[in-house]
Amino acid sequence: MMITKDKDVAIASEKVGVSRIFVDLEKNGKAQRQPGDTVKSDHTIEDVKEISKVLTESSLLVRINPIFHGSKSEIEQVLECNPDYVMLPFFKTYEEISQFINFVEGRAKTILLFETKESIERIDEILSIDGIDEAYIGLNDLHMSYGKEFMFELLVDGTVSEITKKFKAHGLPFGFGGIGNINGKAAVSPEKILCAHYYFESQSVILSRTFSNNKKLDIPLEQYLTLEIEKIRKYEAIFSNFTLEEFEDNQKQLAEEVSKFVRGTLTCLFSLLALYHISM
Repeated sequence: MMITKDKDVAIASEKVGVSRIFVDLEKNGKAQRQPGDTVKSDHTIEDVKEISKVLTESSLLVRINPIFHGSKSEIEQVLECNPDYVMLPFFKTYEEISQFINFVEGRAKTILLFETKESIERIDEILSIDGIDEAYIGLNDLHMSYGKEFMFELLVDGTVSEITKKFKAHGLPFGFGGIGNINGKAAVSPEKILCAHYYFESQSVILSRTFSNNKKLDIPLEQYLTLEIEKIRKYEAIFSNFTLEEFEDNQKQLAEEVSKFVRGTLTCLFSLLALYHISM
């Protein structure tokens, strides 16, 4: 999936085989939940309309705001653009899901974005609701909800494993998190994250926004995306033939990388606190 409001990016992504274009309307409460240097979308309903016009093969996915007093109106505006999927984020209760399903009324497929501790605590009750087509795990908000230091801890501490078992039991297609450029600079290897998707039997992943940012590149966006998607496909071909032992070995290596990053983050934090106290 590619998150974008840019028609050129959407068209190029479609041409290179990205199956879903993701327009993100979520704004309510996000700045408060995710302070600091996290990416927050400025997409609008007009962007949904424009992206809808240019897609011929890729599906259109629209993430709305969490349920609020204006949800019915917002969902109606989105549905007028004929999206293939509507995603509900940051829910906590059975009632929110019921409202969402009732408002969509079967006019698009529904995706639930599990990213709160409360939604996981009620997951059996929530997944019993008719009208849910897919599920997704939002690692960023969910790791904060659990008080974790790093979102990829959830891939190696059993959290994602237990959640995805629930999805499989209900026959729900699912995905989680995002993936950066293969062989790119990242806190944790994108290749190992991609391998984890195969290990958990995930069917979808969001491409990092670095995939669509070619302002500093010397080649056209479509050419750049073609090269980057080819890298992913090569690794997918490898992981599709992995044995359980190889997957478990990847999980161990992933856990080591996650642990190393968390230790480094905590060391940096303690150093900053020490400097603060010295300066007092």
